[in-house]
Amino acid sequence: MPSSRTGRPPVQRAPRRPRPAVPRPPRENPVQRFCTRARRAWDRPLTAYYLIAGGSVLITVLGLVMVYSASQITALQLSLPGSYFFRKQFLAALIGGALLFAASRMPVKLHRALAYPILAGAVFLMALVQVPGIGMAVNGNQNWISLGGSFQIQPSEFGKLALVLWGADLIARKQERRLLTQWKHMLVPLVPVTFLLLGLIMLGGDMGTAIILTAILFGLLWLAGAPTRLFAGVLSAAALIGVVLIKTSPNRMARLACIGATEPKTGVADCWQAVHGIYALASGGFFGSGLGASVEKWGQLPEAHTDFIFAVTGEELGLAGTLSVLALFAALGYAGIRVAGRTEDPFVRYAAGGVTTWITAQAVINIGAVLGLLPIAGVPLPLFSYGGSALLPTMFAIGLLIAFARDEPAARAALATRQPRFGRKRAGGSGAGRVSGRGPRRWNTMRRRASAARTSGER
Repeated sequence: MPSSRTGRPPVQRAPRRPRPAVPRPPRENPVQRFCTRARRAWDRPLTAYYLIAGGSVLITVLGLVMVYSASQITALQLSLPGSYFFRKQFLAALIGGALLFAASRMPVKLHRALAYPILAGAVFLMALVQVPGIGMAVNGNQNWISLGGSFQIQPSEFGKLALVLWGADLIARKQERRLLTQWKHMLVPLVPVTFLLLGLIMLGGDMGTAIILTAILFGLLWLAGAPTRLFAGVLSAAALIGVVLIKTSPNRMARLACIGATEPKTGVADCWQAVHGIYALASGGFFGSGLGASVEKWGQLPEAHTDFIFAVTGEELGLAGTLSVLALFAALGYAGIRVAGRTEDPFVRYAAGGVTTWITAQAVINIGAVLGLLPIAGVPLPLFSYGGSALLPTMFAIGLLIAFARDEPAARAALATRQPRFGRKRAGGSGAGRVSGRGPRRWNTMRRRASAARTSGER
């Protein structure tokens, strides 16, 4: 037997046993991998928080851009600076941003405490609109109060926020006392107070805002678990009142006749605004004519920067721009539903559901009117159209959703463990650059880099 260099016989090594074949998991195709990652992203605790905060900011910023583009010609026709309406909207956005931040940092108890003062203030201002010399009529509707100069306020917009907060607090208290099993506690005093708000609004002739309040009422009743017969009864009564109000108003009948109109004159109805909104959307194509290059805003399309700003968006940004706006509102609605569905607090559930119903219903009514699928109701596109009276309460409501999304247990835990981008210093210590006698302080990012270097070196 041959010997090794040391004179010892070579060691006989046992033959290696073949490792059992381990079946590899099937590789996912790119589509499945993308769907899996998207599903994981949707299930993260902070998804609703980021969707609400990011979506509302994007809608507001894009709305400011479109208000500036759509209102220039109207301002020049009124002998005003071209940026007149943009400056007012930007100021309202700054105030609304402060309200959003304040609402997002308020505890739930404070939101509930504000419900009754906001309701009382909204009712007082809505009644003040009907006082001669104080209330103002705009476009035939008596629903404005002048604050001096060019600043006006529409109290009915704050009535939406008041109904959401007060209705959510009322239903939550009754649920805690287990009173919602009786139909009278389900309806009283929620329905009478809502009818009071609707009556004050209809005294001014603003049926569009009345429809939004009715949608909020139905959303609250549905979230409270109203039985089908009770829900159908309230819906039938509201529909009957709506039919009477439409039949007795030639203006509302004319708007109803303009659904799907393709000619500016349809019988006795003047459908100029509805038809030119369709013209603006049709001329935009896939990517639009370019920002600021709208033709319809040159006096052809009335209310280009308010109720029909979506039409100008379609003309200048095309189908891509309008679909982006729709996607942002869809994400905002999904996030609101998710917040309402995952919470265990009754007030949070009803308030989040009411805000989501309010914003979604108003967006559907506005966009449906621009597309010619619904009658023109005269309601702005939330966070997007010009109008400080509509923007301020809406941004406060968005702050509510952000506060509720942050208050979820999983979201609180995720926010508590989240670190800044550049890491945090070690806690404790005394003296300059010392931590409990362990040596100089170091940043987390430096430790991560050193750890990564050691790991790669050990490999």
